[in-house]
Amino acid sequence: MDRPDSDYLKRILHDGAARIVDMIADFDGHQLLGPRLPTVNPPLWELGHLAWFTERWCLRHRGRDGLAPALIANADALYDSAAVAHATRWDLPLLDIDKTRNYLSSVIERVSERLDNNDVAHDLPYFAQLATYHQDMHVEAFFYTRQTLGYTRPPLPVKPCRKAGAFPGDVEVAGGNFLLGAAPVDGFIFDNEKWAHEIVLEPFSIARAPVSNAEYLAFVEDGGYARRECWSAEGWEWRGRMNAISPVYWIHCDGAWMHRVFDEVLALNPDAPVLFVNWYEADAWCRWAGRRLPGEAEWERAAAGAMEPAASKRRYPWGDETPNDMHANFDGMTDGCADVAAFAAGDSEAGCRQMLGNVWEWTADWFAPYPGFVRDPYKEYSEPWFGNHKVLRGGSFATRSRLIRNTWRNFYTPDRRDVLAGFRACAPVIRSRAA
Repeated sequence: MDRPDSDYLKRILHDGAARIVDMIADFDGHQLLGPRLPTVNPPLWELGHLAWFTERWCLRHRGRDGLAPALIANADALYDSAAVAHATRWDLPLLDIDKTRNYLSSVIERVSERLDNNDVAHDLPYFAQLATYHQDMHVEAFFYTRQTLGYTRPPLPVKPCRKAGAFPGDVEVAGGNFLLGAAPVDGFIFDNEKWAHEIVLEPFSIARAPVSNAEYLAFVEDGGYARRECWSAEGWEWRGRMNAISPVYWIHCDGAWMHRVFDEVLALNPDAPVLFVNWYEADAWCRWAGRRLPGEAEWERAAAGAMEPAASKRRYPWGDETPNDMHANFDGMTDGCADVAAFAAGDSEAGCRQMLGNVWEWTADWFAPYPGFVRDPYKEYSEPWFGNHKVLRGGSFATRSRLIRNTWRNFYTPDRRDVLAGFRACAPVIRSRAA
């Protein structure tokens, strides 16, 4: 991809910052801090952190010469997520909301001025994209926060979700040599996607769509949460500790299943993908159904198409065309998940639907570096999380479309139920036996 020009970089940077401000525009004084939970940040702190992060990489970064001074006093002591323990963020002398917004606005304007300057550092376009995508990830995190805390929907204009019904069945995907990961021609790439390397895949069969609420409900109503044989040892321990009997926001009321969506209790749509299930729950459903989660290489193969060379792999399941609202459910502009049969225009070459958008998909694999991994300047992004997080692929309805692609790797610990995550399943591997 071509090097992005300054007008594009300014546009996405301003757009990312505006969306962040919009996500908490309706919060009152109490909601700006919220309760102390290990899976959410105080929104007021999070807004300041985003201003700090953009300033740190786009304005203060001096390479080996360290950091230039920040625009506000004690910025590093307040907002550096690598140095400020999560549990202490409610107790810090944070800027008030107006000063925090002004801090973010001042940073964005100064970065824009640098982008307009022909003498800017050669690496500023990289860091401007890093800052924008960091904002985008936190926009999605605010969706998690509002859902976790039972707040109202984000104050964004949205359209109703598409109704298209179920989409059952599997597709057969050929095996062979496959180049897993991103190629240098792909433009901005996070360090954990680097670089495409050859692996050998066996042929496999993968679902055309994510597991739906109706399909998951069959597991729940068959007593799946009480059946030890459906769970891994770690999953069974988690289930008992949490006393889990269904997905976290499901409610059984008057003989029907409902679910909480932000601050509303709504009927469960049977044809939408199951949402807010963790890796243990996804794995348990697969065991119950006689299936398995895909490896991330299998997932990428089903999404990206061609086996080799890497340059011929599709950037998106449908090709290289920039995502639009015919391809996928992205950008938080709908009122939730569409039916699993929606967005046929986004099908992959293999015949899989919704590989991107709508709902994140758990894979079988632990998050690990690719061969020859070299961390990028933002060293806290990937390296600290290798080995104890599971990989998710694909993006959700709240993911910004400019962020996602077939090679993008998300990662969470297997117990997290607050993520906009579901899964799709593979048929079991059938191995031939010698006569």
